[in-house]
Amino acid sequence: MKVTIKLFAHYRIGRFREAVREYAPGTSVRAGIAELRFNEPGPGVILVNGTPAPLDHVLQEGDTVALFPLISGG
Repeated sequence: MKVTIKLFAHYRIGRFREAVREYAPGTSVRAGIAELRFNEPGPGVILVNGTPAPLDHVLQEGDTVALFPLISGG
């Protein structure tokens, strides 16, 4: 199945802004983004089709996953 992955902020460095990836049916967000090898524990915010989703959310054909890192500042 095809899923669009969108990366934001420093996640784009050395990667991509947006890409369509092919995943097996039943793939979770966690498994789908494992190939991106984030150094930190994982994305701060995950949106699937514009709605917040957990790492264990099972992806569906045509989903769009947006990944945002945790950002701190003051």
